[in-house]
Amino acid sequence: MKAHYIRAMDAIHAGCVFFAGLSLVIITLIIPYGVFTRYVLNSASSWPEPMAVLLMIVLSFLSAVVCYREYLHIAVGMLPAALTGVPRLLLGFIIEAGMLFTNLFMLWYGSKLVATMWYQSIAEFPVVSVGVSYLPVPIGGALTALFVIERMWTQAFFSEPSSDTLSHVSTE
Repeated sequence: MKAHYIRAMDAIHAGCVFFAGLSLVIITLIIPYGVFTRYVLNSASSWPEPMAVLLMIVLSFLSAVVCYREYLHIAVGMLPAALTGVPRLLLGFIIEAGMLFTNLFMLWYGSKLVATMWYQSIAEFPVVSVGVSYLPVPIGGALTALFVIERMWTQAFFSEPSSDTLSHVSTE
């Protein structure tokens, strides 16, 4: 069962990478269109900038989910590096329990926020609910909670990012 769960998390991870990348590509295409219509056609389009903002929210939350799973998030490794055995494992569970609580908080209260704002419309997109713009909050919380459960189940605390997720280009 553990292997099936990990495979499902691999598929979710791949989906998050795909949709975050797709959001970035769409942002990259619509911003120049907005600049073109404003400065070349002298008739500004009202939708590219708010659409880019909505896509940036999606990109941010999905990228955070991906970074968490790939151990690319910010973490202080001094204390775990000083511990071994059971204390290190216990610290890992405590940290992940805090992550699980935070993400369940995002899921619960993000869902309440979406429900509260669902019947208001976005001025630039009258057919789109304001609640839709807040959907990345509970979705990001749910997805990260699933990855936290995976990490707790596999007890893969304090791992280093895999070499294929890191850039090997010098920054000097």
